[in-house]
Amino acid sequence: MNLLVIDWSSVGIKTLQFILSFSILVTLHELGHFLTARWFKCRVEKFYLFFNPWFSLWKKKVGDTEYGIGWVPFGGYVKISGMIDESMDKEAMSQPPQPWEFRSKPAWQRLIIMTAGVIINVLLAIVIFIGITWKWGDEFLPGKNMTYGIHADSLATQLGIQSGDKLIALDNKPIDNFLALPRDLILKNPKALQITRNGAPLSINITDDFIKKLNKNKAEGFAEPRIPVIVDSVDPKLSHFTQNKLIKGDSLIGINEHAFKYYDEFDSIKSRYKGQEVTITVVRNKDTVLVKAKLDTSGRVGFTALANISKLFNIVTHHYTFGESIPVGTRRCFETLGNYMAGLRQIFSGKISAKDSLGSVISIGNTFPGIWDWERFWTLTGIFSIILAFMNILPIPALDGGHALFTIAEMITGRKPSDKFMEYAQMAGMVLLLGLMAYALGLDFWRLFK
Repeated sequence: MNLLVIDWSSVGIKTLQFILSFSILVTLHELGHFLTARWFKCRVEKFYLFFNPWFSLWKKKVGDTEYGIGWVPFGGYVKISGMIDESMDKEAMSQPPQPWEFRSKPAWQRLIIMTAGVIINVLLAIVIFIGITWKWGDEFLPGKNMTYGIHADSLATQLGIQSGDKLIALDNKPIDNFLALPRDLILKNPKALQITRNGAPLSINITDDFIKKLNKNKAEGFAEPRIPVIVDSVDPKLSHFTQNKLIKGDSLIGINEHAFKYYDEFDSIKSRYKGQEVTITVVRNKDTVLVKAKLDTSGRVGFTALANISKLFNIVTHHYTFGESIPVGTRRCFETLGNYMAGLRQIFSGKISAKDSLGSVISIGNTFPGIWDWERFWTLTGIFSIILAFMNILPIPALDGGHALFTIAEMITGRKPSDKFMEYAQMAGMVLLLGLMAYALGLDFWRLFK
């Protein structure tokens, strides 16, 4: 890995978005535990954003509670008196229960305290998706609206798809949104893709091997909308024109004696003339203009092509009133959870590889864009909020779901697990979780340096 070619400004923006997003999620999650604990008269000793082994970046004690910010950005915690948690405070647990301690409270109160963080994350996710729906609405690119068909990338060609094909349906269900097609291919387990080629219908079988490769590539390398070559802007530092110049709005149709219609064809042709002077045929205001330019050693002309698909295709846009956004946003929230669970099923069934899907905070941080995009930021925050709720409610010791499971068992049987049992269960859960975190972090480092 060459550190000199990394765009550190992009990395910085991604890191800031990740920290802000997870600060919101963790703080509100722990606030759920904190408020319900205080509601039931439990003493809360610590309220921390991020973990603080050995030292804290900031801390201040107010009343019985120490508020602080740790230096390990993997989560956060509240320490409630009389509760077996990650602090493993055995000395305090060896003393007789006190009225202000978690362990002295009725089981139903303890259950509410333990599940409050998950409930907050679910409600937060719903609110975020409602807000996104109200503010930005929905945009769809139906497969039938892709005027020029698609440019088939490497994975698409392996499946038998060709550039120019129009992708119409999955398992005979019309493709309502081409932009979501890679995700649907991975998660919905389709058997066939219906296309039209030169006006004729054709069905292509989808193999498990293709799905594994698509997932490994993070849904990239499949297909993109095919677009004509229209100049959006010219970079004077990269371009070197020797006769005439390209200007905004020019449509490129040829290089030397080679004619083309679409950007993928243009990209292929110009790669033959790296570092050479070429004659570019341009349509400008219905006239034909010849522009001579010297390409750089990478084969670049020095312009940016129009890539805004909303200006090239018939994008379907839905806007909603606030009232309409409530059911639509709520549905989108739980569809997101359904997609996540579908991905887990694919992993456990072996259809996609765990090592290609799992990741640590590095992978999570990398999902944020390299520029500040509020729609993308809130979408990712909503996604992570519902996923955090799901992960925390899993019946694993050391997670909220593990504590809730033991409490529900106590309510049913009338028998409370011993403190010693809870200590061992907490230790086992922590070992499991730390092992998974180390494995995911190792996968990310392996990908970085591979």
